[in-house]
Amino acid sequence: MRGRDGEGARTVVLAALVLLLASTRWEGAKARPVAWGHLSAGSSQRARNVVMVMCDAFDGRLTFYPGNQTVILPFINLMKRYGTVFLNAYTNSPICCPSRAAMWSGLFTHLTESWNNFKGLDPNYTTWMDLMQKHGYRTQKYGKLDYTLGHHSVSNRVEAWTRDVDFLLRQEGRPMVNLTGNKTFVRVMEEDWQNTDKAASWIRKEAINFSQPFVLYLGLNLPHPYPSPSTGENFGSSTFLTSPYWLEKVTYEAIKIPKWPPLSDMHPVDYYSSYTKNCTGQFARKEIRDIRAFYYAMCAETDAMLGEIISALSDTGLLKRTVVIFTADHGELAMEHQQFYKMSMYEASSHVPLLVMGPSIKAHHRLSNVVSLVDIYPTMLGISTSAAPTLPHWTLRDRTLNQHGKRKRSDEMFCDMGYKREKYQKAEEWEERMLTQFLRHDQRNRAQAQLLLD
Repeated sequence: MRGRDGEGARTVVLAALVLLLASTRWEGAKARPVAWGHLSAGSSQRARNVVMVMCDAFDGRLTFYPGNQTVILPFINLMKRYGTVFLNAYTNSPICCPSRAAMWSGLFTHLTESWNNFKGLDPNYTTWMDLMQKHGYRTQKYGKLDYTLGHHSVSNRVEAWTRDVDFLLRQEGRPMVNLTGNKTFVRVMEEDWQNTDKAASWIRKEAINFSQPFVLYLGLNLPHPYPSPSTGENFGSSTFLTSPYWLEKVTYEAIKIPKWPPLSDMHPVDYYSSYTKNCTGQFARKEIRDIRAFYYAMCAETDAMLGEIISALSDTGLLKRTVVIFTADHGELAMEHQQFYKMSMYEASSHVPLLVMGPSIKAHHRLSNVVSLVDIYPTMLGISTSAAPTLPHWTLRDRTLNQHGKRKRSDEMFCDMGYKREKYQKAEEWEERMLTQFLRHDQRNRAQAQLLLD
């Protein structure tokens, strides 16, 4: 959609969806969405479709209070109203390819050994989507995948190398903002919009005719920062780009300016990250606020793409028998801890959104149990009633229910980050510089999780 007419149409669509969902008898439910715990249970009822939208670098804290006060995210709010939101969902590695390798394989990073963006899974690795296809699902993927070997630029191999040397190199351009277009310019990230269009069209023209259940994956680049051409092709992405249309969705007054310690007081790991990301210079408060505001605006554009997919499901009548999942590979620091990007165990970098809506999913439900992206693999196979292979973790259902069907407390998960030297073969031989961490999140002491690197 383009222009003001696009905003009006989007408002009408959202209002219609709210009315539709309010009156929906989800297929497989007796009267209304039932307990979340039924999601992964085997069932004789008609198999459910699954649609997963996975974006890049979305701070999960924006999906609940107080983070959700900074930007308008209507379709995420819709999923919260008619589905379940996980308040403590984490990546298994705060880097694109390692995180996605974990999600697609169901294996932790220390098992996939995907330590950087150049090292992922073998292209022929059997993913949860492959197994669902084997068990009768029609499958389709659009957009960003980024979990196999050999992707990304030379800079990723340089970055891996510099973690094992005694000097530092600038690896990113200085973070900056770029305002493009005017107040009617909607499709800023055109590549993502095109892939969203393809996915929505596939639902409307093909999925509607299937006699088999289907699983659809849409991968988005947003709200990941854009490349900065002026820094050269081997640098990463340091430009936060949006239009006035999306910036109007941001509440500037709610943006918090993070406090930074003096560089001399930084933990060596933090200093390394800040230096290599070109963030050790002086930044004015307005500059920091703008970077954060532009990032939130990019999140708003991401939310609109999610809305296009939900709308397509609604228009075709498929929504009532489709499980919709929204998540991300990792978060975005957006100048917290004097850094942008990810590659950090801090909350902004490691906390991801995870929302689920559909048949047998409890509506307006918030779960505080700690879960992570590897839990998606067995959960997907549970939805398809397939027999999941033995894995070192549980489905999302297992994370939230004990053997008696009652909610249980889960306070730990694995998150690995680092680069493995070839000469190291065993976990006990890894050095501190590899930054491999075991996250033990204690719900009674959230501050401890915020200070993992202190």
